[in-house]
Amino acid sequence: MSRSFGAGLAMAGAAVLVTALLGGRFTAMGIGPWYDGLRKPSWTPPGSVIGAVWTALYVLIVVASALVWSRSPGSPRAYAAVLLLNLALNAGWCWLFFAARRPGAALLEIGVLWLTCIALVVLAARVSAAAAAMLAPYAAWVAFAGYLNGNVANLNR
Repeated sequence: MSRSFGAGLAMAGAAVLVTALLGGRFTAMGIGPWYDGLRKPSWTPPGSVIGAVWTALYVLIVVASALVWSRSPGSPRAYAAVLLLNLALNAGWCWLFFAARRPGAALLEIGVLWLTCIALVVLAARVSAAAAAMLAPYAAWVAFAGYLNGNVANLNR
């Protein structure tokens, strides 16, 4: 059975939009005096850069997921399950770090998030090299975010 790319865009787009809205809401809860008062490494990107990177990554996740959806010879259930877990962890990290103000717990959670990013790349590669290549920057950014999170947690013990 052939699946359409458009249907994949719509489904992945809806899931990513919910993640972005939740993540943005949770992040907004922590931005301000608490976050500004944290000690951060000198190489911490400014918020505008972080926002731009996440926007680009979310677009890549949607397009890559639509490719996987439309090109899977069988059911893309494993990919879809990992994607939903990944997006829940993505929003959950924002809640842990910003809303709950628990950088240490967020660090543990981002490790699991990164593993799901790697799983998405591997699962996508089975269907589309282009989709896997689109997801690789997401895995790299989450690894960077984890390193940054670890430094923030360490600096603010």
